[in-house]
Amino acid sequence: MTISERIFELLKLRGMSQKDFAAKTGIAQSTISDWKRKKTNPVSEKILVICSVLDVTPYELLGGTEGEGHRSAPAEVIIIEKNTENGKAIAEYLSLDKDLQGRLIGYMEALKELKGIYR
Repeated sequence: MTISERIFELLKLRGMSQKDFAAKTGIAQSTISDWKRKKTNPVSEKILVICSVLDVTPYELLGGTEGEGHRSAPAEVIIIEKNTENGKAIAEYLSLDKDLQGRLIGYMEALKELKGIYR
């Protein structure tokens, strides 16, 4: 199943019209119609807003899975919204200089070790 096919399936499941979807995502209705008519997919810049509106993860939209399977290697990319607690923590970390970032990583590793001791 293609990305656009998944989008239309999700729209149907959520009872959302293409017009409502266009209004909520800011994507032109003609573009959305093209996905169906020309069997094309959305541009990558729109994936996160589409996921947000359809209440799915990028894994679900792009791969049709929930992204929680067992893999031989961990994911190389983590997507975090800026306005979440994790997003704010990452933003704070990135605002530190390299020395302080290194110290913070050291503190986190020490906390993980302490957690193991006090189980």
